[in-house]
Amino acid sequence: MISGKTSLLPLFGYPTAAFKAPLIYNPWFDNKGIDAVVVPMGVTAADYPAVLKSVFRLTNVPGALVTMPHKIATLALLDECSTTVKIAGSCNAIVKRPDGTLLGDMFDGAGFSRGLRRKGFICAGAKCLVVGGGGVGSAIAASLAAEGAEMISLFDTSAESAEGLATRLRKHYPSIVVRTGSNDPKGYDLVVNATPLGLPGDPLPLDVTRLESATFVGEVVMKTEMTALLLAARERGCRFQIGTDMLFEMVPAYLEFFGYGAATAGELRALSHVVY
Repeated sequence: MISGKTSLLPLFGYPTAAFKAPLIYNPWFDNKGIDAVVVPMGVTAADYPAVLKSVFRLTNVPGALVTMPHKIATLALLDECSTTVKIAGSCNAIVKRPDGTLLGDMFDGAGFSRGLRRKGFICAGAKCLVVGGGGVGSAIAASLAAEGAEMISLFDTSAESAEGLATRLRKHYPSIVVRTGSNDPKGYDLVVNATPLGLPGDPLPLDVTRLESATFVGEVVMKTEMTALLLAARERGCRFQIGTDMLFEMVPAYLEFFGYGAATAGELRALSHVVY
């Protein structure tokens, strides 16, 4: 029940039809008795800067979620942002501080690394390969760096994207070895597919015959649970993480950012109305 005391958390993006966040957050808010609601707000790129500034003038809007196509454009609208945002070059969460200034963060990577931690994988000291240097790949690389990875190798079909991400990582984490140019998974502790490749008929993002059984394989594709990459990884004896784990693991990070306390991915899944 929305009342005069309800806090509104806009979810900015366009188009809104496929938004899943309200189906995860709102059942959890209702279950916990928290008077807050995530509201989809469809806004085009041209209108977004003005709409964001106007919406945050509302006194019952303490923060917002941001999705495509506005994650990059958000950076220019913030007063301050996290190191992860600076590396990823994009933002998916905004909180309004008591003085009215806007602080931005990015939790795609946090969701991924939280999932790894829950499954027993330790990022500290690990050698990691991230295939895909776009928004989600950049966020994951930033989180792996923050978790203390020893080496991060980056591969993207656009060498410019991979090199740009590598430059940002080296700037903020100079002690980490950062490499580019190869998607050969042999010899890594962690291999991440951060590309959209994963639906039936798609080519594999890397040579699965080079995967070693000790390697942990992570996926970001959510439209199918067991992608061809994960099927191959399982066959080779690898531990792995499915794409939707990243989604449900990042929500607790959002909730903490907005000041709504702790949640677990398990209870969020149990309460969720998301249907795949």
